[in-house]
Amino acid sequence: MKKKKTFFSRLRSWVMKLLLIMFAGSILAVLIARFVPVYFTPLMFIRAAESVFSGEKPTFERNWTSIHNISPNMIQAVVASEDNLFLEHNGFSFNDIEKAIEHNKKGKRIRGGSTISQQTAKNVFLWPHRSWIRKGLEAYFTVLIEFFWTKQRIMEVYLNVAETGDGMYGVQAAAENYFDKDAKNLSKSQSALIAVCLPNPRKFNPAKPSSYIQRRKNQIVSLMGKLKQVEFD
Repeated sequence: MKKKKTFFSRLRSWVMKLLLIMFAGSILAVLIARFVPVYFTPLMFIRAAESVFSGEKPTFERNWTSIHNISPNMIQAVVASEDNLFLEHNGFSFNDIEKAIEHNKKGKRIRGGSTISQQTAKNVFLWPHRSWIRKGLEAYFTVLIEFFWTKQRIMEVYLNVAETGDGMYGVQAAAENYFDKDAKNLSKSQSALIAVCLPNPRKFNPAKPSSYIQRRKNQIVSLMGKLKQVEFD
């Protein structure tokens, strides 16, 4: 019995130390990403592995761009499309989560309730496939980035790491490939087209929008004019 207690005591001590190391490491990672451009994410490595297993050469098209060199239209478009209350919430929009649950119960096209903060946390620190474990970690990292980062930094990282096409990441790469211009020169219409394709960027093409994407684009452009303008220093 004494040996068992010693074993379990050591196991508990080891687990506690491991959890402490993981906690400290997560905070350190978030702090580093607060100031350093995020050039690689788990999704990028996953896509690269998928390409290798398919016998193709992995491609990475990404150009880190300061938020000050991204069109205000692009910022406004993703807020209108993804997260109307981005500046007001602390990382979670429970109203949108409830709406998504009710929508998905009807068995229609799956609708997410994640905020831009949650998507940024997932994109930078986690993997894309849904599970309760990932959602729990996503909530944890969302709390961390909302605490340690500014809203401006969250938006900047989101617009630089979001998948915008096959092997393409960030709105600068999207602007160059789809519209042959810099992200700072995107129009309202072009910004809305990129924004509405973000949920499935490898299926939809902003430069060759389907009738569905065109309708969604028109809705987003209309909403962009109604929402309060998102401005950063």
